[in-house]
Amino acid sequence: MIRPILRMGDPRLLQRSRPVADFGTAELRRLIEDMFDTMRAADGAGLAAPQIGVPLRLVIFGAADGRPNPRYPDEPPVPQTILLNPVLQPLGDEMDDGWEGCLSVPGLRGLVPRWRRLRYRGFDADGGSIERTVGGFHARVVQHECDHLDGILFPMRMRDLSRLGFTEVLFPELAGQAADD
Repeated sequence: MIRPILRMGDPRLLQRSRPVADFGTAELRRLIEDMFDTMRAADGAGLAAPQIGVPLRLVIFGAADGRPNPRYPDEPPVPQTILLNPVLQPLGDEMDDGWEGCLSVPGLRGLVPRWRRLRYRGFDADGGSIERTVGGFHARVVQHECDHLDGILFPMRMRDLSRLGFTEVLFPELAGQAADD
């Protein structure tokens, strides 16, 4: 089921989410299925549970088909992942600035600094352990989605708000995607 995505200004997006305590439940599986339906319908690169009004430390990202995300066509594909109770550990001090959009901040993109490489760990839907070391776009997506769990939206990470703008102005080639950011 496709659920409504909360938009910037909704106070629920600014709250810290609580850890997932019960793994492998039918309720959790329905939530994850709804999140994938919602993310796919919006051509999202990822989605955090708080974005649909569920204050749990749960994010999903990537695609099962191995194709790049249509909103970020020049970026490599990210493997489909379900990540509960994530913990991120930056690897080194190097950061990169990159353009980001958000389903909760539709129509806008901003230049956001993120750790270049990181290790993330957490759990899958059944409580199995996940641990990966990633870099580039994959690392950016994970950081963006996990920020939602702490009530952080990408404009809050920006160093220079003059680098925030409407997608169709900044990237005319993506103009058809502007409403779906």
